[in-house]
Amino acid sequence: MGGDFDEQSGTVEGNIGRHPKNRLQNYVWSGEEAYKGKPAVTHWSVIEGLGYVTMISCKLETGRTHQIRVHMKHIGHTLFNDERYGGDKILKGTSFTKYKQFVDNCMKVLPRQALHAKTLGFEHPVTKKWMSFNCDIPDDMTNCIEKWRVYAANSKDA
Repeated sequence: MGGDFDEQSGTVEGNIGRHPKNRLQNYVWSGEEAYKGKPAVTHWSVIEGLGYVTMISCKLETGRTHQIRVHMKHIGHTLFNDERYGGDKILKGTSFTKYKQFVDNCMKVLPRQALHAKTLGFEHPVTKKWMSFNCDIPDDMTNCIEKWRVYAANSKDA
């Protein structure tokens, strides 16, 4: 996720539906317009702060399209390198050339949004048996995380 989190954990509740101007995005609808979306709940917790990005874990009560991406953008923390929801903008607006080069290199190492489903689970529709699947973090993401760890450690020493 982009940025530091003020809290170590939290919950985002917000109805998710089509974005009013961009049909490729979803959006959190609230108040009198909440009916435009479907209820969605995302619980999150910080795993590790890495300077300008933060690794978090999310647990979903619902399974809406782009739920994590939409809820995290809603609270101001887009996924790293998520072009659709603005997570590629971490490069923009900074005059620090070395930082821009570093982030650009991280985006080349991880040329997709920084989102991984470590564990998925659901009730089988026929047998009603709980099904659970686990998957290690892919190499491209692990390599990107390591780059951010080194960057964060060196930034603290400066």
